[in-house]
Amino acid sequence: MTLRLTRRESLILLTAASLGSAAHAQSYPSKPITMVVPYPPGGGTDAVARLIAEKIGKKLGQNVVVDNRAGASGLIGVDKVAKSVPDGYTILVALSTQFVINPYLFKKLPYDPNKDIALVSQIVASPIALLVHPSVPATDVPSMMKYITANKGKLAYGSYGIGSASHLSGAHLSQITGGDMNHVAYKGEAPMIQDLIGGQVPMGFGSAVQAKSMIDAGKLKAIAVTGEKRLPLLPNVPTFVEQGVKDDVFRTVGFIAMAVPGATPKPIIQRLTAEVKAACELPEVRERIAGFGFEAAPLGPDEFTAKAKADAQVWARLVKQTGATLD
Repeated sequence: MTLRLTRRESLILLTAASLGSAAHAQSYPSKPITMVVPYPPGGGTDAVARLIAEKIGKKLGQNVVVDNRAGASGLIGVDKVAKSVPDGYTILVALSTQFVINPYLFKKLPYDPNKDIALVSQIVASPIALLVHPSVPATDVPSMMKYITANKGKLAYGSYGIGSASHLSGAHLSQITGGDMNHVAYKGEAPMIQDLIGGQVPMGFGSAVQAKSMIDAGKLKAIAVTGEKRLPLLPNVPTFVEQGVKDDVFRTVGFIAMAVPGATPKPIIQRLTAEVKAACELPEVRERIAGFGFEAAPLGPDEFTAKAKADAQVWARLVKQTGATLD
């Protein structure tokens, strides 16, 4: 037998559901929150997540427990959140790779990134730097490009993983110079930096925080940073834009952001967004984030979604050009 509801009955049910959702959001949170980080402890994303967890936990009056679920280029952690109950008690803090690159690297994901994940807030912007071994004669972007072009097919660049911003930025540099450089993919940034220092690879894109001490010690040179402005951690290193390379690839920077399961009620998303923004406005938080080599840059859901879509177009094009895949 088919149950048919009158229009009035349907409206009553919808109103009741809406009120129930609002009541749930009003009492949120009433228990500890799990913050899933799809990387091992100790990295930049983990450090940012733990800092934000501490600050928003105090404001929300509940413990925010970081749960590191590493593996499969972040898919394990993201999948856990995507398939969790959408009640605000399981949240994700991850890199831009998971949001705007992985959908193009994998032919099939275990979740639907457009339906199963809802963006809450960008937390930080995470530019990367073009790093070179001291033996490389270049000192700026123009001389670096000339060096790559003059050594066509002879050079290599390192990255911290296939399909990462590090890989795609290096591939783009190779393409615009006609350098035909070889790509050497490492399992993480630390081994890439070690081989850069040792001269096994002459160049690569990496984070400022990983390279800062080596730059100060003269064991690495930083040629340029991505994004529109200089990094506080590397104030003497100009951007690509400042040095005349103004295409959208080197203007685009990665980010660390918060997301929740797709059906999470909007009032809960709004509450989390507000708490992230408040935390990022604290001077001590901004200072610590700068010390990580990032910039505190909270964006609400609408603005962040627009940015993520624009970034995705850039990375999708590069993934297609490089043929990078993780399937």
